[in-house]
Amino acid sequence: MTGRERREQLITISRTLFAEKGFDGTSIEEIAATAQVSKPVVYEHFGGKEGVYAVVVDREMQKLLGMITSALAASHSLIKLERAALALLQYIEESSEGFRILVRDSHAASGTGTFASLISEIASQVEDVLADEFKGRGYDPKLAPMYAQMLVGMVALTGQWWLDVRKPGREEVASHLVNLAWNGLTGLNPTPQITATSKGLELSAMAPLPPRPTEKELKEAQKARARELKEAEKARERELKERERLLREAEKAREREEKLRQREARLAERAAKLEQE
Repeated sequence: MTGRERREQLITISRTLFAEKGFDGTSIEEIAATAQVSKPVVYEHFGGKEGVYAVVVDREMQKLLGMITSALAASHSLIKLERAALALLQYIEESSEGFRILVRDSHAASGTGTFASLISEIASQVEDVLADEFKGRGYDPKLAPMYAQMLVGMVALTGQWWLDVRKPGREEVASHLVNLAWNGLTGLNPTPQITATSKGLELSAMAPLPPRPTEKELKEAQKARARELKEAEKARERELKERERLLREAEKAREREEKLRQREARLAERAAKLEQE
């Protein structure tokens, strides 16, 4: 297996583990064991768990943003809205593991790769579309950023809900999203459908809110979170020390191999001289 193939294998395995267990629930040991390699191999390619996580998140971000950008290239605003909703639902359908990673983790290791920043990037694109639409309709274009956040947030939260339920189908969900966004509550179409130009394109009631926690529960939750952070920090320190130890051992092994090669070269040189004599 080449270095590039090994890197891709580690990324694929890590993506599955992060989707299933989250960042904190996944360890370098588990990634290495699943790939049937030693821990130094993972460190060599990514520098640590944070490195491979950042690569996984960045790839998912770029894939989803690319699909949304392509959808927003349509000419009519209604078609843009339809295709953007379809693009998100298609991504969820085809890359469920990637979407779970984006929505479940907001770890610092992801940098700009949090779900909130992803929504912000998509909203900035939608903002430009809405600003042009507002100008044409005589609305204040300064309100476009606010409406963009509302619109993208509605679609994104529906996508999170649909990730697990998967009913109704992708196009039906998109048609109802567009129905609400385009017609508003007072003008809802009782039987919405995707337009013919978006149909087949490849690119419900909310659960009740839980009761608000009491002040005592909030304090207990804060203490528990503080303990978790402290334990996580200790675990990271242990992992760093272990990584340094493994790197030192790997360096010593390389030095021993180099000395052995040099010794073998000297012996070969002496043997050649003896043969000449």
